[in-house]
Amino acid sequence: MSNTLHALLAPHPADAPALGAPERPWLTHGGLRALTEQTLAALHGAGIGRGDRVAIVLPNGPEMASAFVTIAQGAVTAPLNPSYRVDEFDFYLQDLKAKAIVLPEGYDGPALEAAGRHGLVILRLGFDPAQPAGSFTLVAEGQATGTPDTAMAGPDDIALILHTSGTTSRPKIVPLLQRNIAASAHHIGTSLALTPADRCLNVMPLFHIHGLVAAVSSSLAAGASIWCAPGFDALRFFGWLDTARPTWYTAVPTMHQAILTRAERNSDILGRLQLRLIRSSSASLPPQVMVQLSKTFACPVIESYGMTEAAHQMTTNPLPPRAQKPGSVGVAGGPEVRIAHEVEDTLLPMDATGEVVISGPNVTPGYEANEDANRKNFFEADGKRWFRTGDQGTFDPEGYLNLTGRLKEIINRGGEKISPLEVDAVLMDHPSVVQVVTFALPHPKLGEDVAAAVVLREGATGTEREIRDFAATRLADFKVPRKVVILEEIPKGATGKLQRIGLAEKLGLVTEA
Repeated sequence: MSNTLHALLAPHPADAPALGAPERPWLTHGGLRALTEQTLAALHGAGIGRGDRVAIVLPNGPEMASAFVTIAQGAVTAPLNPSYRVDEFDFYLQDLKAKAIVLPEGYDGPALEAAGRHGLVILRLGFDPAQPAGSFTLVAEGQATGTPDTAMAGPDDIALILHTSGTTSRPKIVPLLQRNIAASAHHIGTSLALTPADRCLNVMPLFHIHGLVAAVSSSLAAGASIWCAPGFDALRFFGWLDTARPTWYTAVPTMHQAILTRAERNSDILGRLQLRLIRSSSASLPPQVMVQLSKTFACPVIESYGMTEAAHQMTTNPLPPRAQKPGSVGVAGGPEVRIAHEVEDTLLPMDATGEVVISGPNVTPGYEANEDANRKNFFEADGKRWFRTGDQGTFDPEGYLNLTGRLKEIINRGGEKISPLEVDAVLMDHPSVVQVVTFALPHPKLGEDVAAAVVLREGATGTEREIRDFAATRLADFKVPRKVVILEEIPKGATGKLQRIGLAEKLGLVTEA
């Protein structure tokens, strides 16, 4: 098995399509290999080489995909969200110890100001829209000191650095090695049975592990192609499907829900599609949405379970003829997956409920410069090193994992433990509800109580009382939300995920409680 990005890209036919985009010719696998040589030559010319850290701040699209793939073969990539403010860029660039930053030609926004504070080499990325999607040139402003190491990155070199999204504490640095990325790309390709005939429509942000590994790296490893949209847009999505003719796409649940709201008015395009599968990851997919997606697109919906620390995929629902179980994140999808005691460093039987832990070639060697976090999150058992995911779950008799929620999101109501996912699933059955997030509401006596934010279907009506009464017919009294907030839109994170932690504060419910 290939264990570097360079090895992943090497064996595919030169004329096979690799990267596409709206109104652009295709970049071939051979073209991508040539682009790698040109890109690494430009980096070396600017004094940047193997082991040096290069921040990438680019809009979503084929150049972001190709910049990651080419730079990572000879340096360390650190993609950052282009919508950060100056102080955020300042923090991340310093924390990463970046030596250079890739910015679009003509860009003079906050990332440039922050890069100036740290004396980074600026690498300007330019491209011609008439040229194949993803092709670009890099021009350096400034020069790094010292002689760069011009060797290709090896299996134990860092390919990608990402930060975990810290809810209250400082974000942790996750270094992913070449072999971690390569292993995860192979795991995803195997579980989805990807071949060179496959094409992925990418709508995921490419500063996020889901887009970088599940869409881009797994496709390129299989000799397949990726058609890169400029981000997610429910209004343009069906037009992109029609143009790109993909065999699959991958997205987060909120995107799938937005797509379903537009499906009826795009029935002509639906009739022309030949999707082999739809993939969902990065947050729990409500069972109702999984069923509706499968029915609407007439293909299996593969819900997977991923994390940055695992270079994305940990478990996945299998392809037919095996079952795709709504509400389950499937079977082990590469690494070994077990249940562990939430406090003690011991593994439990598979049918126990406890913390989900993983061990395998896709797992990060550990957080950078954070011994405390490594002590808390990694342990040795059965001769293996295990990573604690922070999620609670249990396996069914067929080896499918069911998550009960993030351990820190489990609501503790006076000693009664409530899974937000369980309440979500019940409220999603209400005929007027299209989206829901159950969260903890501070309570003076109980510590926490149950609350839910819901979005109603277009044209539907429903009151807080009706929704609570509906929940009371299906849930024990202590699990029924004490408060239901009806919103036009639930606040989301940068990658489109709904966020439970801190929602009570965001909605101004804490002082009231």
